Amino acid sequence: MQQLPHGPFLVSNDGSLRPVRDAAMRFAWRGRGCVATLSDGQINLAAQAGAVPYTAEQPMARPGAFAALGAMPGDLPDGWRLRLMPDHRVRLEVDVDLQGDTTAIALISAMVRFALALDPYLDRLESAGLASPMAAEGMVKT
Repeated sequence: MQQLPHGPFLVSNDGSLRPVRDAAMRFAWRGRGCVATLSDGQINLAAQAGAVPYTAEQPMARPGAFAALGAMPGDLPDGWRLRLMPDHRVRLEVDVDLQGDTTAIALISAMVRFALALDPYLDRLESAGLASPMAAEGMVKT
């Protein structure tokens, strides 16, 4: 079967994708940076879901933010992980097994399902005072 190189992928005649190096697609959802990383029939989907306010800027908002973060892991879908990064960003991520051939349609479909599934958790983080990391840096107006 002939394969055409396209970015970090080899594309087969049937449209299936095979990564030849680190293959990542970056996208944004509701002002948050997201990334889909593909490897061996599995896709890792991750979103920078929020940022805990800094003590120097919003000390009164921190207890509510940490309470919301503490309650959230038990409410996440199976396989989802919540991580608090050293720079105060909150990351939500999941690994998804792709069924059958990895095609552009399968990859985009997984990304869309992830983005839509994020919505209630982004709402909860926003209501607890955890802003979008990009908004907190002044990159995106919300």
